[in-house]
Amino acid sequence: MQLNQNSALERLANLGMDDMPVIEYTPKYCSLDVDWFKKYSSLRREFLSSLTDSLEEIAFMNLPQNEFINLVMGQSLPDNLSIRFKIPLLWGGELSTKNMFLCWTFPHSHNLDKFIIEQSDAKTVFLPNPEKKVYLTTHGGGGGDGGNASSDRLSQAAIAAISGRGNE
Repeated sequence: MQLNQNSALERLANLGMDDMPVIEYTPKYCSLDVDWFKKYSSLRREFLSSLTDSLEEIAFMNLPQNEFINLVMGQSLPDNLSIRFKIPLLWGGELSTKNMFLCWTFPHSHNLDKFIIEQSDAKTVFLPNPEKKVYLTTHGGGGGDGGNASSDRLSQAAIAAISGRGNE
């Protein structure tokens, strides 16, 4: 399906992501290096560790405290969170943290898969291009009501954990 920018944004709105910016891209079909997954695994850890500058966005995900800390420490990715490439590797995307973002697996990652697959036969495609490393819809997020998921408590816990990182 060949989309234009307006129809791409409309389709994303229908998928519940009306605030997701897109870029127009011409796929450059390529093959992956044999060791791409090894490089990706290392890059994944680097990306997770880089999320310390996204504490506020992650706090709005209302993760349990241990999952929040493990995520911002680069130790583990909680269930229902996905790391996505802005430009798929098979379409010429770089194996780089600048080409990655974090979002909910369901519904966002699933819906982005639908959005991209629907365009698989198009000469020019529109791909998600969130401004930040963590994508949350503006209408789907919201902080906690002061419990363990509140932004302040989680941010303080993460800062404390990160500060202790150098003592290992």
